Amino acid sequence: MKALKYLLIKEYKQMFRGYLIPILFVLVPFALTNVVPRIATQEVSHLNIAVIDNDHSPVSGRMTEKMSVSEYFNLQAQCSNYTEAFDLLQSGDVDFIVTIEDGFERNLYREGQAGMMLSVNSVNGMKGGLGSNYLVQIIMHYTQELNKESGVEIQMPVSIHPRYLFNSQLDYKPYMIPALMTLGLMLLMGFLPALNMVGEKEKGTIEQINVTPVGRVEFILSKLIPYWTVGLFIVAFSLILAWKIHAIVPAGSIALVFLFALVYIMTVSALGIIVANYSDTMRQAAMLMFFFIIIFVLTSGLVSPVSSMPDWAQEVTRLNPVRYIIAALREIFLKGSTFTQLLPQFIPLCIYSAVTMTSAVICYRKKQ
Repeated sequence: MKALKYLLIKEYKQMFRGYLIPILFVLVPFALTNVVPRIATQEVSHLNIAVIDNDHSPVSGRMTEKMSVSEYFNLQAQCSNYTEAFDLLQSGDVDFIVTIEDGFERNLYREGQAGMMLSVNSVNGMKGGLGSNYLVQIIMHYTQELNKESGVEIQMPVSIHPRYLFNSQLDYKPYMIPALMTLGLMLLMGFLPALNMVGEKEKGTIEQINVTPVGRVEFILSKLIPYWTVGLFIVAFSLILAWKIHAIVPAGSIALVFLFALVYIMTVSALGIIVANYSDTMRQAAMLMFFFIIIFVLTSGLVSPVSSMPDWAQEVTRLNPVRYIIAALREIFLKGSTFTQLLPQFIPLCIYSAVTMTSAVICYRKKQ
């Protein structure tokens, strides 16, 4: 292992010789932490509604005003009949049609109840579901106001007051950012070691190492250790960005974040070396890494929850190390889980790391 020191010096010099790779180490975490949560938002707002007010009373007028001043809705049109409003819904100009019945005010005060019909464009299921929930909340708050003002008891549906544990504001960012950190590490710590090693194959410089007495373990470690250190820097930088930009900090131990991240970085970087060992060109390596990344992302719970997948797909995700790191980081960020509670995620990650590290060494062949 005497040559490891000099090989590491060589790798660090090669890594920072150009300006592009160091910029990527800063730019990718910044984009994933700052830009992506703002673009790929899971909030629904500025939905267009059309209102059909068949009552034309002060109470129905205030109802329309309540919906129009909400940050979630834009009052796109006030229609005289349902056919006119439905044409707007079909054309995509509005997302919701709210129909207020004739005699709305009279029925509300005399009988304590009145009818409204909500028609929703559910081509986008999440948009339709969340938007209808927002409308129902606005209507219920308005009826509560009328209760206080008039003293008349207005009948409402069963009122449920949930208690949201671990994320009381229902903010999607603390849930998304750990997954985006994982994605950034996969892109940089998986791709770059593979492309670096294959690039040396194409240039022929790796042949000079192969004719030296440097062992396989030394050579593979010299390729991996620089990316481990850079990966830890990316984790630290991402945590700082999440804190400064979104005011998000882990509810649990930051040391646990680094521990899980280190094991994960070792896994994906070793996977990159395995891909490089079986690739002769950078194009081959890039295509193989893209294949693995697409499969990992789709079966990791980053896009959709694992629990919502079919039973057979849930079993397949157990072969995906990204599933475990995303679950662990989310629990650390949101629930403040301890190391003992995270053992079901830590043990599989360690197994994957040991398997990929060993495979990276075994599949490397020195050509004399």
